Amino acid sequence: MYYYNYKGANMISLAPVEGLGPQIAPITQGPLFALVGGDPVLGRGSFKVVHPGQLKAGHGLESLDASRLPKVEVDEAISAAIREGRLTAVNPNRPGWEELLSVSHQSGKKRVNILAIGDVGSTLLTGLKLLGGDVIQSIGICDLSDQITARWEFEMGQVALPWDYDAFPEVRVVKPEELFDCDMFVFVASKGIPPVGSQVKDVRMYQFENNAKIVSHYAKMARAARFKGLWCAVSDPVDPLAKTAYLESNKDENGVFDGRGLRPEQVQGFGLGVMNARAAYFAKRDPKLASFLTEGRSFGPHGTGLFIANSIEHYDEAVSQELTHLTVTANLMMREIGFKPYVAPAMSSGALSLLLTLRGQWHCGSVFLDGVYMGVKNRYTAAGVETELLPHIPDQLFGHIQEAAEHLKTIL
Repeated sequence: MYYYNYKGANMISLAPVEGLGPQIAPITQGPLFALVGGDPVLGRGSFKVVHPGQLKAGHGLESLDASRLPKVEVDEAISAAIREGRLTAVNPNRPGWEELLSVSHQSGKKRVNILAIGDVGSTLLTGLKLLGGDVIQSIGICDLSDQITARWEFEMGQVALPWDYDAFPEVRVVKPEELFDCDMFVFVASKGIPPVGSQVKDVRMYQFENNAKIVSHYAKMARAARFKGLWCAVSDPVDPLAKTAYLESNKDENGVFDGRGLRPEQVQGFGLGVMNARAAYFAKRDPKLASFLTEGRSFGPHGTGLFIANSIEHYDEAVSQELTHLTVTANLMMREIGFKPYVAPAMSSGALSLLLTLRGQWHCGSVFLDGVYMGVKNRYTAAGVETELLPHIPDQLFGHIQEAAEHLKTIL
């Protein structure tokens, strides 16, 4: 192992690196950064290291599976840093990577701004208002309609506990130019949702073209504002829109990627939460599917490519396929009843998952992995985004995860 102190940050590398100054003694305390090279555009910007093998293979899907990671020998100082959650991988091939060495993680309640207060946005807003008092300082709302924002500011201002009037975060109207003056930006804007009864089979992809244009506009606004918070994509199709936000924010006025916008870990897609909850709904109602409730996992996008595993240790392909089918088609079942399926997504993928994120707790969401936004169990920590590392993912299940990634690559 090679240790350096570069621009005041303690760093390690598996091989000697020129330009970082003289080597120093092993570091046994405090934050530590590991140089893990990757593609400048499709590689991760940074992540929390939870296994030595991720020092060689931290950018691909194998970082989800300990059995697929290469064996890497590290000294006791690095082993301790991994055990104690102090080791952050940074990609030195990505423009502006050195900024990560001085990123401060501020504690305290956060400011959340929501764009678009329609059916999903207003439901999500209600959830954050009622449940977010411990982590949210204020909620800003913005919409094309001043009438809508006036209504919801007025409504939410009258939601309060008797004699404890500051228990819930305040809701205020924000102007478009103020949208990125916050810690968490929630994109819920959407255009062209097919009406109930339409013949559109894949509603999410129907929305992609129009919604991508809207995302691009606000991604450029985030770039101009030098936004340092978390961009949360909630609108459909969640995962391609998350990647759109990342790529578009990093293009200059000529459309050339320059890496000066959002880092990939600054963007997350919030669509897997409801898919996981839908799987649990069906698993509670059929004993054959019940293993999901204690052993299951969900992987992939919010829609085509999603795969629900009934269990990791006792994986059953047939059961998993059945549960996946039920989960993927649940929104169509709601449409057959005669309603748009937005309440559960707004709560499970939206409000509840956003709050788990702010609390640094495990949740379902899409993080940048293998060049796409892949839905996995993850959490935000002081050392960066941490994706769940499973001891071994069965080959057949891992194949489905790879298929999901390849599907996402064809979209964008």
